[in-house]
Amino acid sequence: MSEPILQLRGLTRDYVTGPKVLHVLRGADLDVSAGQIVGLIGPSGSGKSSLLHAAGLLEKPSGGEVYLDGQACSALKDDVRTGIRLRSLGFVYQFHHLLAELSALDNVALPQMIAGASRRDARARAQNLLENLGLGERVHHQPAQLSGGEQQRVAIARAMANRPRVILADEPTGNLDPHTSEAVFQSLFDVVRGQGAAALIATHNMALARHMDRVFALREGVLVEERVG
Repeated sequence: MSEPILQLRGLTRDYVTGPKVLHVLRGADLDVSAGQIVGLIGPSGSGKSSLLHAAGLLEKPSGGEVYLDGQACSALKDDVRTGIRLRSLGFVYQFHHLLAELSALDNVALPQMIAGASRRDARARAQNLLENLGLGERVHHQPAQLSGGEQQRVAIARAMANRPRVILADEPTGNLDPHTSEAVFQSLFDVVRGQGAAALIATHNMALARHMDRVFALREGVLVEERVG
């Protein structure tokens, strides 16, 4: 296994509500390497989203450190963290969050143009990604004209658009039927492995978790490796 792309060390996350302090993460440790798909399981409220938000530099942890390619990121300034998210991280959520007024093609091209790519190059890569995900004939359709599974595949293409080092997915098939869930997960797996990204995927779907390289459960704020195969 290659050197980890994503490393979490002693991650803690506390939330203060009035006089009470809720300790959601209590020292989570994790390594994810290139081409590796790691599952994150646990009941609602166990801290999966908090861990993903910290790993994705969307929130600063209360303690511990997030390393991306060996760089400590938790104490970086907000504009630097924003730049890292744009260049090195891709996000897929339970709700696709596509821009309704844009076509599938332009939803995938937009983050590339924000990162500095020309419109021509961005649309060419978007076309290629969407074709690889089986959406070659749907690239000019707006989200409302696509099925739920098609919308999530567009969201996967958008997440991969800037060739991120790490993909973070939070219940990416939570709103889909079992058959569509399996197809969308396979699309995500194929793209992650094809581009050599590291992937951390939170899911309640144990049938799909069995296909991941490793699976961790959050128990009382600590990550514990599980056998689900």
